[in-house]
Amino acid sequence: MKKQAFNPFLPLDEYIPDGEPHIFGDRVYLYGSHDKEGGETFCMGDYTVYSAPVDDLSDWRCDGVIYRAEQDPDFRNRPYMYAPDVVQGNDGKYYLYYCMSGKFGFGGYYGPISVAVCDTPAGKYEYLGFIKNPDGSPMKKYVCFDPAVINDNGTIRIYYGTQYCGESVDALRKNSAMLNEVMKRYNKSAEEILSAADNVNGPCTAELDNDMMTVISEPRHIIPYETVGTSFEEHPFFEACSMRKVGDKYYFIYSSQLNHELCYAVSDYPDRDFTFGGTIVSNGDVGFGGRKPENRLNMTGTTHGSIIEINGQWYVFYHRLTHKSDYSRQACAERIEILTDGRIMQVEITSCGLNGGPLKGEGRYPAVIACNITNGKMPHGSNKIYTESFPNVTNDGNERFIGEISNGTLIGFKYFEFRNPVKTGILFRGSFSGIAEVYTDTEAAPVGSINLSPSDNWTEFFADIQGISDVCPLYFVFRGEGIAQLKEIIFMDSKMTEDITIQ
Repeated sequence: MKKQAFNPFLPLDEYIPDGEPHIFGDRVYLYGSHDKEGGETFCMGDYTVYSAPVDDLSDWRCDGVIYRAEQDPDFRNRPYMYAPDVVQGNDGKYYLYYCMSGKFGFGGYYGPISVAVCDTPAGKYEYLGFIKNPDGSPMKKYVCFDPAVINDNGTIRIYYGTQYCGESVDALRKNSAMLNEVMKRYNKSAEEILSAADNVNGPCTAELDNDMMTVISEPRHIIPYETVGTSFEEHPFFEACSMRKVGDKYYFIYSSQLNHELCYAVSDYPDRDFTFGGTIVSNGDVGFGGRKPENRLNMTGTTHGSIIEINGQWYVFYHRLTHKSDYSRQACAERIEILTDGRIMQVEITSCGLNGGPLKGEGRYPAVIACNITNGKMPHGSNKIYTESFPNVTNDGNERFIGEISNGTLIGFKYFEFRNPVKTGILFRGSFSGIAEVYTDTEAAPVGSINLSPSDNWTEFFADIQGISDVCPLYFVFRGEGIAQLKEIIFMDSKMTEDITIQ
């Protein structure tokens, strides 16, 4: 590592959710949607790619805009491009698969799946066409959404779909209002919906011809729609298809109906017989260590990502929410392990996912790399911007900070390595008056307390910290009255008069 890597690992003004990481040559490329900072809806930006050398995951560079929404013929009707994926075809070219949508997701399920092509992984892609049936008509079987593609030793497979529960064919036949709602959501006729094999909902796959657009196998479900009594019952599929091959096993990564976790399923085959494996990561640490949803450690909401092996180490890429909405999401990653029996245990979210170890307990850090931001009653996101007050990552022009901090707010960072006694401080402003207690274990006594007084300008407040050594998390718990904003945390050697800025 030339420098340290934080979560989020891209520039703090960048918002690339729905990440699909792929290695091409000696670089790992992150393909994803593109949110706007403080955006009003999902995916307001054109596709922008970042990449890093496989041997230095701190060195991400922006490779620029690779594809613009206006290049798609349906841009006037549906101007936003949703979660993409990229695969290298057998001809050596790179193919980009995506779906268009309108504001707030309206029309995002209408299909078809669009395709663009480029000679290089992060060059200027050109519109090629759409996934089609052998007769040339648009392929719209089931629901075309969140495409993922894999080149499996020369066989090209596309995966796609979404799922809403409680909409069995029998239920739709008995409930005309529900049927009309589904018809409107998917822009399909009653006949298309009621005649779909198993259900119009659910994750699907089909094989593509070498033209990378024509399906040459009948699309089919890889997981049955009805999950009651199956291994998927508690974590049914919702969206965010992604496929990886690990050894001779197929790992299907997806977002469950809980809508804050990435789960996985495993099969010996690419198109059938998948069984639920477990949860890989939750953007609120729900489920980790038995944590309940009401005790989530962040605002939770949409998630999408995948797993990848880089230089012998496995990672999961996912995203977090900012600005009190699902519309400004940032890329994060954590180290994971695939056990000898194929299982992936859930990992906790951290501030140092790609760093290869803890962050140095010295210098200055942006507060927005906090992995836990909670007032004890954080909401689960939906398709809106929340107006009620709760702590959140936000911005004011080029300044990024955690805002709306009040009494009882916990801001947590995992992990730091401390080698010397330190003064710990924060760069703070706001009407808040009270203290920021500093903990390395929220079940134990605080290791220090920072006295805070109201300030209209960014002001540094420090305290001597006792009993910190080795590797540990660090939590700041605010006690007092008023509202605060937090821009930086600062570690100063107790023997020094100046702090060190970490590059």
